[in-house]
Order: sequence, then structure tokens, then C-alpha cells
Amino acid sequence: MARSKKTKPKGKPANLTIETLLTENRVFKPNPVFVKQANLRDSAVLRKAASDPEGFWAEMAGELVWNKKWSQVLEWKAPDAKWFAGGKLNVTETCLDQHLTNGRKNKAALIWEGEPGDKRTLTYYALWKQVNKFANALKGLGVGKGDRVAIYLPMIPELIVSMLACARIGAIHSVVFGGFSPESLRDRINDAGAKLLITADGGYRRGQIIPLKHDADVALADCPTIESVVIVKRGDFLLRVKEGRDHWYHRLMQEAKSYCPPVQMGSEDPLFILYTSGSTGKPKGIWHTCGGYLTGVYATSKYVFDLKDNDVFWCTADCGWVTGHSYITYGPLANGATQVMYEGAPDWPDPDRFWQIVSENGVTIFYTAPTAIRAFMRWGKEWPDKHDLSTLRLLGSVGEPINPEAWIWYHEVIGKERCPIVDTWWQTETGHILITPIPGITSTKPGSATHAFPGISAVVLDEKGNVVKEGGGYLAITKPWPGMLRGIWGDRQRFVDTYWTKWPGIYFPGDGAKIDKDGYIWILGRVDDVINTAGHRISTMEVESALVEHASVVEAAVVGIPHELKGEALAAFVTLGKGIIGDQKLSGQLKDHVARKIGALAKPDKIIFSADLPKTRSGKIMRRLLRDIAAGKVMGDTTTLADPDVISRIKKRYEEE
Repeated sequence: MARSKKTKPKGKPANLTIETLLTENRVFKPNPVFVKQANLRDSAVLRKAASDPEGFWAEMAGELVWNKKWSQVLEWKAPDAKWFAGGKLNVTETCLDQHLTNGRKNKAALIWEGEPGDKRTLTYYALWKQVNKFANALKGLGVGKGDRVAIYLPMIPELIVSMLACARIGAIHSVVFGGFSPESLRDRINDAGAKLLITADGGYRRGQIIPLKHDADVALADCPTIESVVIVKRGDFLLRVKEGRDHWYHRLMQEAKSYCPPVQMGSEDPLFILYTSGSTGKPKGIWHTCGGYLTGVYATSKYVFDLKDNDVFWCTADCGWVTGHSYITYGPLANGATQVMYEGAPDWPDPDRFWQIVSENGVTIFYTAPTAIRAFMRWGKEWPDKHDLSTLRLLGSVGEPINPEAWIWYHEVIGKERCPIVDTWWQTETGHILITPIPGITSTKPGSATHAFPGISAVVLDEKGNVVKEGGGYLAITKPWPGMLRGIWGDRQRFVDTYWTKWPGIYFPGDGAKIDKDGYIWILGRVDDVINTAGHRISTMEVESALVEHASVVEAAVVGIPHELKGEALAAFVTLGKGIIGDQKLSGQLKDHVARKIGALAKPDKIIFSADLPKTRSGKIMRRLLRDIAAGKVMGDTTTLADPDVISRIKKRYEEE
């Protein structure tokens, strides 16, 4: 394995769309021992997929369980794609039923551990049975094909059961992250028009009880479409039960029949809605279909993670995010994998909790976020060194670009220099991984997601849509792919405007990127006003709206600032009402206010009080200048400002904070 020295940052090349500063020349070739057993180790497959992507995806789809084969692989009229049109399937037959007859019936599907230390293991048969019973329970509550079901649960097996039970009967699930506030839950329920909510009496996080049912009741005070609520009993938590509306999960399961026939779904029928932040402030309900999405997550799970029957796979994400949908619920189960599921925090009760779980369960594949990796680095290598991590054979990274030094630490301390690292790029909107190393083929560079997955066409373009052969620009996906979003729920125009207007017929994910002389792709981060903090995409507009709702605030602008652990943190520039003094007490109140309105993950790290904000003469806040102030950069062009002197005043105040 070759390893060369890292070069120093270079200056800005001429005429590039995005500034590129760092050149990384360290290269790690695939481990020969790993290559010998890899699922994909022949570069000819990559060339064939590049020349015939539809043929590649048809081959992958052919490995799923279909009730009726499709009549056409792809119908494409930008921005609308139909994959495997005419095909009929139910995703649970691929994820569950087939494993009852292919030798995996008694194989562990889920190895679950709660934060307090309680444990459960569900075989494929046990999981299949629970999904069937809960599917019948949902039918008994009037839920059917096309109905929306909101899910607001901790990371417990019932979360996966609920998602699959919805899929079994053709209902569309919408999982809401358990850390979101009642207001966020309410907004997502109402936007989807959900008929039923599945929640729990509570959950655990860092030793604290998360009062999910209490928060759900606050949200439901203004959710007219909800007819029923199902409550999973996680502990002995205090809660109110509304007679006629609320039902205990365990009682429904006791009464439900053991088999529920899977509803045949069209390949293009919706499978789920998942909300992601948007730059206009209103969360976007991204929806994915049954056939194309399942094909994408199945293929990427098989080849990116090199899944084998004897693997123990652990994706540390929450199912409230797309990573948990694709690489906990659907992709690994479609491949018949055994996987770990953990409820709590990585540092509870001690910073070695993850490594204890890896050691005790013989985890072979570990997929986590750069935010977590940087936290592990901060806590020190003595914590992983306490445990036997010799079962690990592949490591993965997801959620944001990983900085090279975190990559090296991950490689040396966790992987012991023997495990390939797959640094994956994708989005809620893309459904599955689009850019990634293939561990049996690709030589990796720390910090680069390397190349497009087979069947994916990813390039870097300049502002005019010309291909950038070397240097910075915008990431673009030039051809349709199976797991692509089919729309924003209830908002066709926003779907078109957000993703398909920068260049005709080309998907723009909103990320800057560069391509190096070897054709490696490097993701540079968001180019809009969505901040990626700790692996979570947070809309600045949502945070600004929450701040302005506070009685003391008249205006706010939120930008991302570099953060050692989170990658990016939120800094809020706030203008207060007349006569109100900005101090540490008010700063704390505003941070807590945002946490209550949106959720703790959106809480600003820094509040800067300012008498005014930099605006154009038309009144638009120039967040670029605020980002420059926060990052300590030299100011760019300020000639369009209504009051150019405002910059020096804000900068002085920022330095005082």
C-alpha cells in the first residue's frame, strides 16, 4: 500500500467556479487479501456499466423478488424518470419473505442493544412475523395502500418493523427523527397528511429520558388528519392515553393475525416520504418509489460494503435520516445481512461504547459519520485500544466530506491499516450512494469519495454547464438513476426549481466539487444556504424563522462556521428590538428557543448581536459576507451594500463575542 506525503495548499487557480485549496496526494491501493474475496473486483464490470447503465441496473433489479417483470427498464423525460415501468413487487418480499426459504430463516437479522444495556436479537423469521402482525394491526386501524403513516420512535426494532409493516400493506411511511421538536413533527405530519402516528412512551439518550409521547401530544393538538396513535412501550414512562385514539402496540400485536399478504405495488408507487431541510425554510418531503429505490440500495449495499452471509454490518445512523432507511432498513435486509442496531449515544456511559459493541458482536463492517470519527479522535485512541477490533474488515464514512486527517486516523487506529475505507457521497434526494470507492478495485485518497458507482454519471461542471476536467466547480448528475427522488410531496414546482433548473435535464445536488488530475471527485460542501452540521442538513431559513419568532428578535441571519467536531456549526447574527440589550443570558435563551422550536440539532453555537445586517439595496441579506466574517476571511466585494460601514461594525462585535 503506497503512501506519499501531502502537499501544501495551493493558491486559487484562474476562472474556477469554486475555490480549491488543498491537494491530497496520499494514495492507498486495495488490500490484496481483501481483493481476493471481494464481491466486485473486475474493472471490466465498471466499463460495461459505463457503456450500458440501463443494462447494469436491469441486472441488479433482476436479483430482487418481482411478482411481475417490468416492460421497460427506463422511461426518461427530464425531470421525470420511470424505472422498471410495469413491474410489480412488494419490497418486503425481497427484504424478508425470500430469506425464509433461502437458508436464512433462523439467521440473525437484527442484533439490537438499548442504551441502558438491554438486548434483543431477531432472526429473519421473527422479524418477518412481527412485520406481518403489525401490518395486520395497521389494517385493523383503517390504514391502506397510499395512506401516509408518520413514525416518531427511538432506535428500537419496532422502528424497522413499523417501516416494513407500512411497506407490506402499501402505506407510505414518513419517519421523523426522534430528536425533532413537537413543532417539527407537527409540520411534517400536516404536510404529508398522515392518517396515523406511531410513537413510543419514551426513549433514552445519554442517560436522559426523551418524552416522545408527550412531545407527540403537543404536536397532535394541531394535526387534524391523524385518526389513530400507536404507542410502543419502551419503558415505564409517564404519559397520557387518549381513549379511542391511542392504542398500545403490544396489545395490538397480541390480537393480530400472523400472516399478512403483501400488497402488490407498481415499481413507481411511492414507498416513503422523508423530509429534508430546504433553503426556503419549509422542509421538503422527498418521496421515493418501490422498484428503483430498492434496486439502488440493494446494489450499493452488495458492492460498496462487500456484504457476505457471515458479515455483521453496523450502520450507526438513525432511521430518522435517509442513511437509516437505505443502509439499515432496506439495503442490508434485501441482501440478507445480519446487522447491529443501537439506540443511544457513542459516549454513554463512556467514550468506548461503540467499540464495546463492535467487539462483543464481532462487527465486520462499520459505517459512521465524520462527525463521530472526529469525536473519537478528540476522546483519544486509548478508548478503541481497550477493545478487540480485529473482526473489522471494512470501514465506511457518510454524511459529509471527511477531512484527510480524520480519514487517516480512522484508517490507522480503527482499521489497523488493513481495512479499506469507503467514503460515500449521496443525499436524501438520491436515495442511495452515487459516488464511492469500490473496495476491491479503487485506490483511495483520504478525503475523496473517488468515482461514481457503476451505472452513475457524475461530473463536475462550471456555471455554464461545461465539464471541468481538472479543478473546481459544481457537482452534477447527468443521467437518471434508479433511486432518484420522484418529487417533493405536494409541490411539483419546487421539485423542478430546486434540482432541475441550473442546467437543462441535469440534476444539481447543490454541492460544490473539484476533480483532480486522476479523475477523483472531491466534495467541497453546500453552495446554498443549507448547512451540514454533524451530518445533518439544517436550513438556515428554518433557524432564522425560529429566532425571529422570539419576542426580542426583529431580524436574524444564520451561516455556517467551521467546527472541529461537527464540520460546520451554526452562527446566528441577530438584530434585537428597540431597547433590548443583548447579553449572555439572552444569548442562552435564544439558543434554547431554537432547540424548542426545531430541535437541539439546530441550536446555534454562537449568537452575535448586531444593530444591522449587511444587505443589498434591494434588502437581501448578504450571507456570504457574514460567512467571511465568521471564518475570519478578507471581505469580498461590498459595493452593493446599502450601508458598507455595517461590515466593520459587525466584524468588531463578532471579535468581541
